[in-house]
Amino acid sequence: MIAADTSSLVAYFNGKSGIDVERIAAAFAAGELVLPPVVVTEILSDPIGSPAIDEQIREMPTLDIRNGYWTRAGESRRLLLIKGFKARVGDALIAQSCIDHDVPLIARDHDFRHFAKHCGLKLA
Repeated sequence: MIAADTSSLVAYFNGKSGIDVERIAAAFAAGELVLPPVVVTEILSDPIGSPAIDEQIREMPTLDIRNGYWTRAGESRRLLLIKGFKARVGDALIAQSCIDHDVPLIARDHDFRHFAKHCGLKLA
């Protein structure tokens, strides 16, 4: 299994290029792509979303939320904020989903590197 962040998935669906897009294409082809729940929410809340993309998102497997998830996400975010790093709530929730499942994350957003260095997130 491998997960994708929202910006990488949007880039994939918009036909952009990049190593993240190539990794998503490979994971799709292998049937290994899973989505953190927050990524599903972010994609489906886009006011100019595409019905075709929405359909694909609804059919994709998602990572479940495990007991204590909200607490661990808050603690990870606090740790990064104390260290002076940017740590958006959405990013903390995406990272924690991947950490909880020991699933690497395909990420276009460079802010995830702080979660990798200090919180145990594996980046693909």
